[in-house]
Amino acid sequence: MAKGPGRQGGGKPKDPAHKLLADNRFARHQYEILETLETGIELLGTEVKSIRSGQVNLRDGFCLIRNGEMQLHNVHISPHSHAGRFFNHEPLRVRKLLAHRRELDKLRGALDQKGLTLIPLNLHLKGSWIKVTVGLGKGRKLHDKRHEEKRKVEAKEARAAIARL
Repeated sequence: MAKGPGRQGGGKPKDPAHKLLADNRFARHQYEILETLETGIELLGTEVKSIRSGQVNLRDGFCLIRNGEMQLHNVHISPHSHAGRFFNHEPLRVRKLLAHRRELDKLRGALDQKGLTLIPLNLHLKGSWIKVTVGLGKGRKLHDKRHEEKRKVEAKEARAAIARL
C-alpha cells in the first residue's frame, strides 16, 4: 500500500488543525475512563499563549459542576514569560468549561453515583480553538492497576512476536 502525503510510517496523518498541547497520562492509570466529553475552556490571552507553548500541567486537575456550570480546578498554567506581572494570569485559578446544558445534566446524573469523578484528560487544538477532553472516571484499586499493566505487557509482547514473523 502506497503512503499518501502527510503519512509517516503507517501512523495517522498529521493534521495541524488537531494538535495535542498537553496530555494527562497519569489519569488513565489512576482511573478507568467510562466516558469522555470535549469541552471548550474560558481562557485569558496570556493563558492561551502559555498553553500553546506547552506550559501547562494537568496532572492534579479535576472538574466540578457548581451553579449549573462546569469548572476546572487545580490545573497549573504557567505565567507567560513575555508579559508583565500586572497583565499576567493567576496560574491555579478556577477556569470555566463550556458545555451544553444537556451534557452537564447527563454528567451530573453520572456523578451522583458513588466513586465517579471528572478528570481533564488532555488539552488540544481544534482549528484555532483550545479544547479540553474531560473523562468520567472511576478510581482504580491497586490490584486493578497491576492487572491492567500485565494486560498491556502481554499485548505488547504479542505484537512483537507477530512483527518478527
